[in-house]
Amino acid sequence: MEKLEVGDIVLCTVDRIVGTVVFVKTEGGREGSIITSEIAPGRIRNLRDYVVPKKKIVCKVLRISGDRIDFSLRRVTPKEQKELKETYKEEKSSESVLRGILGEKADSVIKDIQKNNTIYEFLQESKENPAKLENLVGKEDSIKILNILKKQKQKKTVLKKQIILTTTKPNGLALIKDTLSGIKEVEITYISAGKYSFTAEANDLKSADNKLKEIFAGIEKKAKEEGMEFAVREK
Repeated sequence: MEKLEVGDIVLCTVDRIVGTVVFVKTEGGREGSIITSEIAPGRIRNLRDYVVPKKKIVCKVLRISGDRIDFSLRRVTPKEQKELKETYKEEKSSESVLRGILGEKADSVIKDIQKNNTIYEFLQESKENPAKLENLVGKEDSIKILNILKKQKQKKTVLKKQIILTTTKPNGLALIKDTLSGIKEVEITYISAGKYSFTAEANDLKSADNKLKEIFAGIEKKAKEEGMEFAVREK
């Protein structure tokens, strides 16, 4: 059974609406519910303006009590929605490639992959190191899968985050310029006093996020050394 924890962001399908309660099912088959106050802020006149049966929605796990799971729709941020939907799209596309080549063997292979990784991440790693894929599906099918992946047009993912970098030192502007001047991997945009926007581009959200985390770690280290104030703002 799919393991969930409070705070998890999961993709659900609306199963049915009973009175003022919306029942949903996760991709892993778990069932839960959303009460009206967790659908959207403010007064809701008609639940079907927000949710309809068979529609996929992104939810946050609020409570888990035995088999009962309480979800929230309104507590999910636009950023969380975008990231999860993108991940779901990548995963389904990767699964489709495996099923197209492996046929009936795909189910067992997918199950093996998902024990330790997502299908998408596994196949991306296999582009550089195909040994694990070959062990799972054989060399012939491995070559076919990798050929399809190479022909696919890789869509770049763009991730934006903001930081605050300030200082009261007389040479503060020079310190900030020096801190940011050596960063070449991302686009940096000045917003207003002490606020900067960072835009990273990568093959997937995880890679883009890791790129920004690495850069921010370097900025934070230098900020501490120079006595500057630094913080990351989640949009």
